[in-house]
Amino acid sequence: MTPPPRPPRRYCDQAATSWPKPPEVLAAWQRAASELGVAAGRGGYREAVEAAGVIEEARRAWSRLLGGVDPQRIAMPPTATLGLNIAIHGLVAEGDHVIASAADHNATLRPLAWLARRGLIEMTVVPCDAAGLVDPDAIARSWRPSTRLLVMSHASNVTGAVQDARAITRIARERDGLVVLDAAQTAGVLPLEAEQLADVIVAPAHKWLLAPHGNACLWCREGVEPEPLVQGGTGLHSDTLEMPEAFAARHEAGTSDLAAAAGLVAAERWWRLQDTTEPSQAAGRQLAADCRSELASIAGVRVVAAEGGPPIVSFLVEHYAPAEVAAALEVAAGVQVRSGFHCAAEIHRWLGTPEGTVRASFGLFNSHDDVRMIVETVGELASMAPS
Repeated sequence: MTPPPRPPRRYCDQAATSWPKPPEVLAAWQRAASELGVAAGRGGYREAVEAAGVIEEARRAWSRLLGGVDPQRIAMPPTATLGLNIAIHGLVAEGDHVIASAADHNATLRPLAWLARRGLIEMTVVPCDAAGLVDPDAIARSWRPSTRLLVMSHASNVTGAVQDARAITRIARERDGLVVLDAAQTAGVLPLEAEQLADVIVAPAHKWLLAPHGNACLWCREGVEPEPLVQGGTGLHSDTLEMPEAFAARHEAGTSDLAAAAGLVAAERWWRLQDTTEPSQAAGRQLAADCRSELASIAGVRVVAAEGGPPIVSFLVEHYAPAEVAAALEVAAGVQVRSGFHCAAEIHRWLGTPEGTVRASFGLFNSHDDVRMIVETVGELASMAPS
């Protein structure tokens, strides 16, 4: 028996990784891989020198995205998760107290929990409200004399709620603490004036910035010097067993992903040519607002989403597990969304979502037809639920 044809692909999981990428980004990625194809800075021949220039241009692109910070204070780990681990492991000392929030991603909560389980640090996780927002006063109340670090997701990847990073950072700085900001869901969504938002900012290139996987940003302000998490070759000062003193080189052991860096350069340039300071979000936010509103009008559907941040819409359909809803959306309508806990271990008990949620997220290349298919399919599911 011939299976029914698959519906056209409607990708609505942009908060996980953006797709499709602009053609200019893919062309830059492919050229770096196929025409350069070298280890950047590991030789004096033409391609190696050009590749090193690509890496430095990627650093400058991140600098512009962070409000014009010193590009030499930017390291580029291959993933934001590694960047956050560098910051967390490299800035705490045994006996320190660290504050995190229930709205945070496991990219920060798990390394902190790992350190706490081994008795190296003490950890407080402050609660969030039913939308995923954290009260800055709760952070102030949790502060101790031994508090060294506050680690926080700038926006929830489950609800899209954006934390008041400026207010929270003021609280930390008044108490001589440091703030590590996970900007995975806000880089490319909100303007990031790094110096005012945190002491350390980490972000990936592959989400809202429309760049490929394999490149991320670790920025630390002057005077914040994490110990390197990974040691090895950097192409600099190879005649010594010590890691280089320069910030970027100290945290970039190993061979950089040249193609990913070229893709980031092309993506940042592409956005500048669009003449917008908020990449991808004018269109995506409107789609998310429409989806949020229309889903909320369906009996038996609960929407768990915040406005003003990344275009994320989390929801539940009564009598169905999130995975069942996601499967039905793909089979019936070709809509690809994410279901479950979204790598956020703590937030769901505050949201009242013990099985997780269904999450749709929208970007520049989504359309109102995608929203329509989600709403119609969810409406049909809800109408078939047991009464």
